Amino acid sequence: MFGLIGKKIGMTRISNAETGVITPVSVVLIDKNVVLQVKTLQNDGYEAAQIGFDFVARRGTPIGKDGKPVAVEYPKSKGGKVIEARKYKGQQTNSEVCHALKYNSEPVRHIKEFVIEEGESVEAGVLIGVENFKGVQFVDVTGTIKGRGFAGVTKRYKHHLGRHTHGNTCYRERGSLGAGTYPARVFPGLEMAGHYGNTKKTIRGCELVGMDEEKGVLFIKGAIPGKTNGIVFVRKNFVKA
Repeated sequence: MFGLIGKKIGMTRISNAETGVITPVSVVLIDKNVVLQVKTLQNDGYEAAQIGFDFVARRGTPIGKDGKPVAVEYPKSKGGKVIEARKYKGQQTNSEVCHALKYNSEPVRHIKEFVIEEGESVEAGVLIGVENFKGVQFVDVTGTIKGRGFAGVTKRYKHHLGRHTHGNTCYRERGSLGAGTYPARVFPGLEMAGHYGNTKKTIRGCELVGMDEEKGVLFIKGAIPGKTNGIVFVRKNFVKA
């Protein structure tokens, strides 16, 4: 699989016992991604796999210590998948639940399509974990950066502050936007105060330092977009390698 969905846990550091070099890393929980639907060239016009992440527990289903829903046997009832979908009422819509049940999977909160690698065979309902990134040196990470609301030019574009002497009181203001006579307008793209953050960003060529298959986490060198517990998309990078 070309990529998977994960959750940013936070940051830590890894030390090399031989050289003593300390590397700051971001910890991404990949856990188990489930294949919901396989797109084929004959039916859809392109080849890709629809991946789901973060299973949703049934309403009234107890949650285990590992954060996953405990398996509970439910009596079969007439009505098919619609009756089954009612057990998730308040968490997922009927269409989302039925779509997952159609491919023998529990409903998930996040769905993303990824390109299937050449020669790889994927089936619906199969679970994929961090083992998908074995032998990969670099990855591309996409996430939503932290939202900072309405910010001024000092915070948004790192403009210098005004002087604090000679009676100046405009320390953080934008200042002049241009001449009044000519051009008598504001040029497009001028750096001004406005909404800052809460946008999708991609960092390419991040070094994959290591992984823990038992815990299902990846260790990526440096900082990655997103806040703690934010959803990120990790893709393989073959260009930098």
